[in-house]
Amino acid sequence: MNVKYFKDTDTALLEFSNAEVEETREISENVYVDLDKAGNLVSMTIEHAATVASLPQVRIEEIDASAA
Repeated sequence: MNVKYFKDTDTALLEFSNAEVEETREISENVYVDLDKAGNLVSMTIEHAATVASLPQVRIEEIDASAA
């Protein structure tokens, strides 16, 4: 997964795969998802990311199955 933050436009792009985008859906006024032919998530765009998603601060936490 790649996370790109475009400071000049305050836009975050989260890339989940390299698949070709078949369709873009608007989830809300500031969130869009790109889907492949099978309906799988390819990427997510978040506009006004500093406000909407608390970016550019990003934290990744891996949860071990035994901890659940």
